[in-house]
Amino acid sequence: MNSYKVYIADKIFTGEEWLNSHAIIVDDDLVKDVIPQKELSYDVTVNNFGSSILSPAFIDLQIYGAYGKLLSQFPETESLSALNNYCRCGGAAFCLPTVATNSYDVFKKAIDAVKDYWSTGGEGVLGIHLEGPWINPLKRGAHLEMFVHPPLLSEVKELLEYGDGVIKIITLAPEQCSNAVIDLICSAGVIISAGHSNATYKEAKASFANGVKAVTHLYNAMSPLLHREPGLAGAALDDDKIMASIIPDGYHADYAAVRIAKAVMKERLFAITDAVTKTNKGPYQHELTGDKYQTAGILSGSALTMHKAMLNLVNHCGIEMGEAIRMCSLYPAKLMSLDNELGKIKKGYKAKLIAVGQQESTCFLL
Repeated sequence: MNSYKVYIADKIFTGEEWLNSHAIIVDDDLVKDVIPQKELSYDVTVNNFGSSILSPAFIDLQIYGAYGKLLSQFPETESLSALNNYCRCGGAAFCLPTVATNSYDVFKKAIDAVKDYWSTGGEGVLGIHLEGPWINPLKRGAHLEMFVHPPLLSEVKELLEYGDGVIKIITLAPEQCSNAVIDLICSAGVIISAGHSNATYKEAKASFANGVKAVTHLYNAMSPLLHREPGLAGAALDDDKIMASIIPDGYHADYAAVRIAKAVMKERLFAITDAVTKTNKGPYQHELTGDKYQTAGILSGSALTMHKAMLNLVNHCGIEMGEAIRMCSLYPAKLMSLDNELGKIKKGYKAKLIAVGQQESTCFLL
């Protein structure tokens, strides 16, 4: 056992259960076993994290940039490295860099950056999330209207071919897209998430039946839940097959609204940061205002890390810590069809672990 890495802490959350006085044995970056500490051999070297909690690492499926490097403005490997480092500091071993509504040229440069990042051994980046431009201008939020338009089938096909293997999620307004467009995106193996949409409840439910799998940042930039027209928000709450991301920063959604959504959606709701970074160049200029970002006076992104998101879910939304951890790890892995290798500390799973504490500064990716 001497060649193995062994991690212990007072508590371990496996993604399925809480364990006390147990050890995680790692071999070749995979979890070999989880056993009681008393079963460890005496000569083994142990990494002891004491009062910290060992848990599966987080996954952030929507983040735009970090440390002054907004990906859409700086579509290069350095931006992805900065973004990955920011995510790691917040306990996220994996992320999905996101580009908001923009030109196809910018999308392609961001796709090229991911390919270059991978070719040089870059880790942590799962692909890319394109948020727009096929959204509803009535619900564009901070997105620039000059780039917003309904898609032609030919341009969708070209973009999918260019980003084959890189594009993982596309956020679009289903009422702005034909069934042929939806079918084409689904056939490419890309997840469609409804967002920045003014869809009626009926339109939203029809899109779910036609291949839309998720909803982007629940409540924000979408037709709201009203008592006579439940809208996209109501449709997401009401459909037991649809997952939804949410931004638990207290600005994008009141904590009570997060708590209500969680009570209804249960394991279908997961957290994202939606984090941007300060920039004064290009079409999207984000300014840090307190602990959130604005552009032209409009709320444009969060200053969250995934660890902070998890703590907010616990401390402000009343969600049990294990379930909050799942919202930041197992459930995003499930949307990405990675829940057979990520999101749990379990034999055969990837050994992507964090030691996490109750303070925002106490989070370490192992």
